[in-house]
Amino acid sequence: MQFKDIIGQEEVKEQLLQTVAENRVSHAQLFLSSEGSGALPLAIAYAQYINCLDKRTGDSCGECSSCRKYERYIHPDLHFSYPFFASKDARVAVDVLDEWRSMLMNDPYFDMDIWRSNLNAENKQANINIAECHDIIKKLSFKAFEAETKVLIMWLPEYLDKEGNSLLKIIEEPPKNTLFILVANNQEQILSTLLSRTQIVKIPKLSDATIEGYLVERHGLGEQQATECSFLADGNLIEAKQLVANTHNEHADKFSEWLRMGYGNRVLDLTAFTDLAAGWGRENQKNFLKYGINFLRECSLLLSGAETLVKLPGRSLDTAKKLSAHVLDLGMAEAIIHELERAHYHIERNANPKILFLDVSLQLVKIIKFKTFPQGTQHIYN
Repeated sequence: MQFKDIIGQEEVKEQLLQTVAENRVSHAQLFLSSEGSGALPLAIAYAQYINCLDKRTGDSCGECSSCRKYERYIHPDLHFSYPFFASKDARVAVDVLDEWRSMLMNDPYFDMDIWRSNLNAENKQANINIAECHDIIKKLSFKAFEAETKVLIMWLPEYLDKEGNSLLKIIEEPPKNTLFILVANNQEQILSTLLSRTQIVKIPKLSDATIEGYLVERHGLGEQQATECSFLADGNLIEAKQLVANTHNEHADKFSEWLRMGYGNRVLDLTAFTDLAAGWGRENQKNFLKYGINFLRECSLLLSGAETLVKLPGRSLDTAKKLSAHVLDLGMAEAIIHELERAHYHIERNANPKILFLDVSLQLVKIIKFKTFPQGTQHIYN
């Protein structure tokens, strides 16, 4: 993978290239980012550039023997570690390496849910176990086969339990020309002993403009649809792609009408809406709820007088202004966000959608029409 294949992140690319040019590549690095920002592709492109036999200005050549093997993830000195679901057929990560390579070849932007769907996970819990830690130590103790630098990329070290302490010695005192890159989403869930031994590279969320441009160029979306998808994705390219795959992009109109139903106490309409939403399918239901959460956060900015920070697209912005002027206040927005987040949580866990949407609909009536707030959300209004 080359840097040119990665969406956005130009400043981070330049920073990584500079470390190689100045010969100050830290042997243990933590690429820290939110989901869908491209940390894993960046780590792979960085490793490929380090071992490229004919480096170009700003990127690896993509043509030498090292690059060709990196492009197919089969270089003998490129190792991966990742959470997996242990079984009699999968004791260490390399036992599912074919599935891992296949997923990377298909699309290097993925999350734990996508990885799980590629494996026979059943109800097992993913982790990076002690056997995997011992296998890492064994692999890295060997001399490099071809490359000048051996590389181990560990995806989601958050799944290392205390067994990860067995890696401390090899990370602190690695064999010569060995590079560790940990790719993580949540710093707080990583063993503190590992954190203290790594150099952190912070990778920002992708901008709405970057995702919008990607969706227009690569997926052929119209500008308005791309703008709405990028707003909903909130910097997560994985989610943006899923939104395109689940093209149910009438969220703006439906959500604002749902709020109006609650304001008007239109019980029959709310019942009909509940039946409609129950038939959307889980992913569309989650997307709709997430749109509502993001939309109301933007309304909160309007209500706080911070209109310059609002990034809603044109028609949605007009709707938000009308609702903020005539229907919502900050207390209502906070209370409804609380209800939508709770609903999203339960939808992810296969709650009955008809019961759930009916419950949220009734909560809308209580909050907007009667100004009755759920416990814990009253302080702004009061």
